[in-house]
Amino acid sequence: MGPFVSHPRLSSEAVEARGYQLQAVDESLSGSMLLVLPTAAGKTAVAWMAIAERLEITPGWVLMIAPTVALVNQHLVSTAPVLVGGREVNPISISGQQPAAKRPDLWSSSRLVFATPQVVRNDVLRGTLSLAECSLLVVDEAHHCTGNHAMAQVAELYISQSEDPRILATTASPGSKTNQVEEVCTRLGIQRIHLRTPNDPMMAEHLAGLEVTETKVEVPDIIRELAEPFRIWQTGIVDREKRVGRYVMPGMISYAGLSNAMERAQAAISRGESSAYRSASQIATAMRLHHLINHLLCQGIAASREFLDRMAREDGKGRSARNFLRDPRVRNLVGSLAEMEEVHSKVGAVRRLVRQRLRRDVKSRVIVFATYRDTVNALEQALSGLRGARPVQFIGQSSRGGTGGLRPKQQIERLEAFRSGSANVLVATSVGEEGLDIPSADLVIFYEPVSSEIRTIQRRGRTGRRREGEVVVLIAEGTRDEGARAAAVRKEGFMHKAVRRVGRKLAKGPHTDLSNLGRFEVVRDNGSVPAAEFVLEVREEHRARLAQSDDTVTSEQGRLAAAAPSPENFRPTGQAGLEQFAVAADERNDPS
Repeated sequence: MGPFVSHPRLSSEAVEARGYQLQAVDESLSGSMLLVLPTAAGKTAVAWMAIAERLEITPGWVLMIAPTVALVNQHLVSTAPVLVGGREVNPISISGQQPAAKRPDLWSSSRLVFATPQVVRNDVLRGTLSLAECSLLVVDEAHHCTGNHAMAQVAELYISQSEDPRILATTASPGSKTNQVEEVCTRLGIQRIHLRTPNDPMMAEHLAGLEVTETKVEVPDIIRELAEPFRIWQTGIVDREKRVGRYVMPGMISYAGLSNAMERAQAAISRGESSAYRSASQIATAMRLHHLINHLLCQGIAASREFLDRMAREDGKGRSARNFLRDPRVRNLVGSLAEMEEVHSKVGAVRRLVRQRLRRDVKSRVIVFATYRDTVNALEQALSGLRGARPVQFIGQSSRGGTGGLRPKQQIERLEAFRSGSANVLVATSVGEEGLDIPSADLVIFYEPVSSEIRTIQRRGRTGRRREGEVVVLIAEGTRDEGARAAAVRKEGFMHKAVRRVGRKLAKGPHTDLSNLGRFEVVRDNGSVPAAEFVLEVREEHRARLAQSDDTVTSEQGRLAAAAPSPENFRPTGQAGLEQFAVAADERNDPS
């Protein structure tokens, strides 16, 4: 093993020494901080070291919250062996699985608690938990801290109760919009942002390689023929709503456009416009058609069949849903799907990719992400008959459409089965996108691209965490898949710009003097050095590498430099537009 971090509260050789992580620890100990690192870059290791220091220098306790029970359990299991403290620290996890009556004693029994945000919020509001003595709040997957999410509410309760609140918030995907990042920082009381990209020279050598491949598949003609009557039906509805001014978004019909049209219809209803009731009903039908068309074109026969069955069970009591299901076009489709085998090219592509991976390495682990539970069910069935494949579903807790979800205990058991190898293909919905640390998951398949850059980054981060990984994105040609993939790529490009823009507005600038690393040392084969000295060495090493790069000016660069505009033609400082350029030029030419 390479150099490792030594600290009074860290187990020997438990944390590998990395310069960029120690810099992040130093900065996090100076106040509340948002840490933005790529997936698999070691955000959790930064949290371990920050927790160790706060437990050492304060008498208080530390709380770490994460959005799911499975992730909370994972943090407990991974952190407990890293920290020194025994019974005095006594790391525990608390979630809704423990009865509310027993939780007060649990809160007071530990100096390090891992919990879901809902139980923290509920117990604080109930008066059975105080956060006043909490010396550090670690918020994992901090991009959730918006709106009414319990994670944001916990942070605000902590800030209101603590005299000296310290928050370390971590995420790989804070969002692509400035206002989104600003809200996260505001709700968490963030004072500075620590951002590193995969190209950062101090970090690049520690990241495993990741190959991302886009695989386009043709939608079989038989499926396009099934979808065509519903596409015509939806187009007719939207054309009418365009004429009356409800549907106003340009371009292809989208769910965002339909949602906007529904909002406009509801607003018209509130103004007393009687015609808006028909619009609302028709737009609701168009939304159902949108889901149905996308299930057919992007998901497959089995998923579409389950989608309609679920609609009959879940929504069939409403008049609108009953009328939809009674329509001859829908009834004919139900009959056709009942007699068909799965023919969508994506299902065959998943089987082929899994088969190839397992033939290459029987010890491989594969994660398949799909948006809908209907698709997850269909994929598990399709993979069950594949030689060497042992698929298992990983879905959320809620019951939907007459089918139950997975209880937290079941989720943990299935993750452990996947980790141990008794299952080697995890077929998951979005609940599996965040925080899963499966060292041997070396292939991730996106059954469909998602337009959210946050979800794309989280999905992609489930592989390449310890060794070379591969991501394959399946795209159905001529469908919404193509637009979703392009949107995710575009938004991801905006993300780091948005983070830097918000970071420049925060009250405190970067903390760079390494003054908070006094109790940290780095142990190497030839002895130990102060952690601050180690960080400076790493900085200098990378500075030297950059200095060795070729900076010779080529003849083309020289020609371009010679052709550069002269300084008198530069835009004056503070100039805002072209109209000011003429004024500035007149002022320069004015002899007075």
